[in-house]
Amino acid sequence: MKIHAQALLFDNDGTLVSSLDSVDRCWTRWAAEYGITAEEFARVELHGRPAVEIAADLLPAEIVPGALARIEDLEVEDVPNGGVHLLPGTRAFLDSLPAERWAVVTSATRRLAEARLDAVGILPKTLVAADDITRGKPDPEPYLLAARTLGVDPAHCVVFEDAPAGLTSGRAAGMATVALATTHQAHELDADLVVENLSALSALVTEQGVEISPRG
Repeated sequence: MKIHAQALLFDNDGTLVSSLDSVDRCWTRWAAEYGITAEEFARVELHGRPAVEIAADLLPAEIVPGALARIEDLEVEDVPNGGVHLLPGTRAFLDSLPAERWAVVTSATRRLAEARLDAVGILPKTLVAADDITRGKPDPEPYLLAARTLGVDPAHCVVFEDAPAGLTSGRAAGMATVALATTHQAHELDADLVVENLSALSALVTEQGVEISPRG
């Protein structure tokens, strides 16, 4: 299967990089600080959602702003402690793309996203973060904003995601979707194409755009 696109939009955590260990460490500590029980915490989906939505699910509205600042501090401070590493294929795949053809679209805040990306040497020309939108994934707003920023029709964009919420966001934006089975099982992911990670894909840049296809 080949997918033709004019712009490639990448989720960050679980797609380009892995920060699962850091997320677990920081959010577990955060939950304990705010008196959230393990049972309450286990009921909330963490991955692929903005921190503000997670905090709002768990805490009274009046303390959410302070709680958001705290989890952001914890996660940024954890980056130098081995809090993030590149997933297989990320470097080679991004290096094959012109800078104006791709963007990172993350549910993290800009401060946290830039800290994680900088730690692994990824410098996207275009970054859409939680600070830039009013409705996070699975709403289509983040991916629609990225397409608009790049000046590309959403129908000519392809989304790369590891989480169901992100894939739903991409589909709702009218975009093709590629799922990476890095944090979920392949059967849990609904996408036009499902692969293990970016090392399973190749990108051919042409005058018309980018042609994406599975290797081998």
